[in-house]
Amino acid sequence: MNTILEYKKIKRTGVLPGCLLGGCLAAFVPILELAVRSEQYVGISKPPLQIILQADWQMMAMLNMLLVIVISCMMYHSEYADNAIQRITTLPVREEEIFIGKTILLAGMCIVLLVIEMLSLIFCTLHWFGGADGAFIKDLLQNFGYSFCMLLPVAIISLMAASAWKNMWIPLGIDVVCVFMATMIPVKYFALSIFPFALPFQILEGAKAGKVVSYLIAAAAEVLLIGAAEMIFLKVRRSLA
Repeated sequence: MNTILEYKKIKRTGVLPGCLLGGCLAAFVPILELAVRSEQYVGISKPPLQIILQADWQMMAMLNMLLVIVISCMMYHSEYADNAIQRITTLPVREEEIFIGKTILLAGMCIVLLVIEMLSLIFCTLHWFGGADGAFIKDLLQNFGYSFCMLLPVAIISLMAASAWKNMWIPLGIDVVCVFMATMIPVKYFALSIFPFALPFQILEGAKAGKVVSYLIAAAAEVLLIGAAEMIFLKVRRSLA
């Protein structure tokens, strides 16, 4: 019910069309890459999905994160506009429920983004690599789930930052800086590579099983810790209001 209400809140903000357009923009990256430089990739003796992801996923992941950050800020900007958040606290609705509803809605948007991008990967494989078999579809679905898990910590920490400031430019600026910081993190250090904004750059194809499990555990732990921190923050803010 909260998710439906949150959907109605952002329906007129342009967030939903922006989500679709952003997904299409990220999906266009591998198509453009292969259209311009297909001869550099077609002859490589690796699975097509691994070739495409290793070549283009860094840019696609960055676009995904930037879009998630903007959507998060817009979600809470609509709450703070005209002091709506203060009026909500006078109703029998807890801010924690609002946050959970927004998180579920944002997770759904992340799924939409990844579905659009997966369709792009299917097109690239069919057009430039000659076809997609059952193994390809299985790998694609596994990569979809893995990428979604890696993107969730960014979504929830972006919502947490957006909920903390009335001025949306503050969390927007902080999150964008964190994204660009993540691009400079040396991936050989696991402790640094599990920085929430660095996780979406990870890909399943070509990664060792043990490393994949470690990243999944790290992502799950971050979601739980950030979620718990947000619940505590909202309770403290309400008690001090």
